[in-house]
Amino acid sequence: MALKVAIVGLPNVGKSTLFNALTKTAAAQAANFPFCTIEPNTGDVAVPEPRLEVLAKIAGSKEIIPSRITFVDIAGLVRGASKGEGLGNQFLANIRDCDAIAFVARCFVNDDITHVENRIDPIADLEIIETELMLADLDSLERRIVQVEKRAKGGDKEAQGQFKLMSAALDLLRAGKPARLAEVSKEDRKAWDMLQLLTALPALYVANVDEGSAAEGNDLSAQVATRAKADGAETVVISAQIESEIATLDEAEQAEFLETLGLTEPGLNRLIRSAYTLLGLQTYFTVGPKEARAWTIPVGATAPQAAGVIHTDFEKGFIRAETIAYDDYVSLNGEARAREAGKLRAEGKAYVVKDGDVMHFLFNT
Repeated sequence: MALKVAIVGLPNVGKSTLFNALTKTAAAQAANFPFCTIEPNTGDVAVPEPRLEVLAKIAGSKEIIPSRITFVDIAGLVRGASKGEGLGNQFLANIRDCDAIAFVARCFVNDDITHVENRIDPIADLEIIETELMLADLDSLERRIVQVEKRAKGGDKEAQGQFKLMSAALDLLRAGKPARLAEVSKEDRKAWDMLQLLTALPALYVANVDEGSAAEGNDLSAQVATRAKADGAETVVISAQIESEIATLDEAEQAEFLETLGLTEPGLNRLIRSAYTLLGLQTYFTVGPKEARAWTIPVGATAPQAAGVIHTDFEKGFIRAETIAYDDYVSLNGEARAREAGKLRAEGKAYVVKDGDVMHFLFNT
C-alpha cells in the first residue's frame, strides 16, 4: 500500500530543506522568503529496512525492492490560509489526499532566517497551522451539511449516517478541537474518511532543531514533544540541516558523520518509523532468487489481505500462505532448512500476519 505524508508548516521553518534532504532532490526551492514553493512537490523515498538486505543475501536475490513512502512538500501556510491568504486554499487542498500530516515546527534560532511571525515559538506555530486546518474543515462541513440534513430528514439512510458523522466533527471543531479526536466506529470508518477532513488525518510533529541539538533536542523541541503527547501524536526531532548534508554522502560517510554528532541513524529512518507507528503499519516480505521485496500492510491484516497488496487476484483466489517468521528464516539460513525444521507453516484465511513474516502465497486464478 502506498503511504503519502504531507509536510506542513509556516514559511521558513525548514520544510523544503527537509523535503530536499529526504528525497535527495532539488525539486523544492529552499529560499529565505514565504511562498518559494508554489506547487506541491512530491518525492518517493525507499523505506529503510535492514532486514530486507539480510533476507536477500541468504536467498541470493538478484534485486532488492523496498517499500516506498511519498512525501508531499506543501508550500508554507500563513495565518488566514483557510480564507485564501498566501494561496492558502490551494495549499490546503493539496493535503486532502494524504494519509498523514507531518507538522514541521521551527525549534532553532537563526537571525539570518526570518520568521513570518517575527518570533520563535514552535507551539504558536503549530496552533496557527492547526487553527487554519480546523477553519477549513468548518467551512467545508458547514457548506455541505445543509443538503445532507435535508436528505436525512427525508428518510435517506446514507444521508442520516453522514449527518451523524458531520455533526460529530462540527461539535469538535466548534469547540476548537481537531476532528481526529472523534470516536468513529469501524463500520463508519469508510464514510468518515470520505468526508476528507484535514484535521481527521493522523498528525506527526517534527521538531526541526539546530545541528548541536540533533541528538538530544532542546528546550523548544521539548515543548513540541509535550504538546504532541497531549494530542496523542508522534514526535520526531530532526535537524533538516544535517539531513541536507548527509543526503549527498555515501553510506560509509553518513555513518562516520552521524557518529561525530552522536547519532546512530539519519532522521529519515526515525521519521518513517514514526509514520508507520502513527498509521498502524507493518512490513512482510517475499523472498526468492529473482527478488527480495518488502510490502507494507496494516497491523492486524489477514493473509488474504496481505496477498491483495501484491495483486487483487491473489486475495480473491487465496488458498493458503506458506509463512516463515523472520528470525527463523535467518537463524536457519533460508527456506529449505526452515521447512526441514518445521518452521514453515501453512496458514489459512484467518491468519493474522506478523511483522517480518516471510510469505509465499498459493491462489486460484
